Amino acid sequence: MGRIVEVEAYIGQDDQASHARFGETARNQVMFGPPGHAYVYLVYGMYDCLNVVTEPAGRPAAVLVRAVEPLEGIESMRVDRAVRATGRRRRSAEAAAAEAARIERLPSARLASGPGLVAAAFGLDTGWTGVDLCDPRSPLRLEAGPGDAMAPVIAATPRIGVAYAGPDWAARPWRFVEAGNPSVSGPRPAR
Repeated sequence: MGRIVEVEAYIGQDDQASHARFGETARNQVMFGPPGHAYVYLVYGMYDCLNVVTEPAGRPAAVLVRAVEPLEGIESMRVDRAVRATGRRRRSAEAAAAEAARIERLPSARLASGPGLVAAAFGLDTGWTGVDLCDPRSPLRLEAGPGDAMAPVIAATPRIGVAYAGPDWAARPWRFVEAGNPSVSGPRPAR
């Protein structure tokens, strides 16, 4: 279990950084469906990324879950990270052992500190696409935080890695982070 501390928004077919910019495809079809469902895609042939569909059916939009602060199940996250790190890439036995040892030493706050690491830490792949994240019986779901929790300080920054979309789209402050949280993936705004 973890707490989402960083997301990026991708809104509509006009957004040149969104997968929806090419229209509905087999890969992004879930983005055009109802909100609250998972859209998991593979990037660079090696990293799965979890998105949450956010708009009503027919209006493709989603938020990419860029970072999660681990709260429970940390040892399971370490195992899933090690399995993913050694399973997708061809590595020698020595390199795989070294990577597993590195993950074992990693501070728990850094286990899911990037979009590919979120999916790896939670054992997610494209097979999770379409899962209803609002269904309380789902093994992968979104839940409200404790009612007595203090509201975090949220900072908005430009999205990361979308320069290909052009300066107008790359500069939009559609990345939202909990300021000062050590699990945030990219530049960390101060509290």
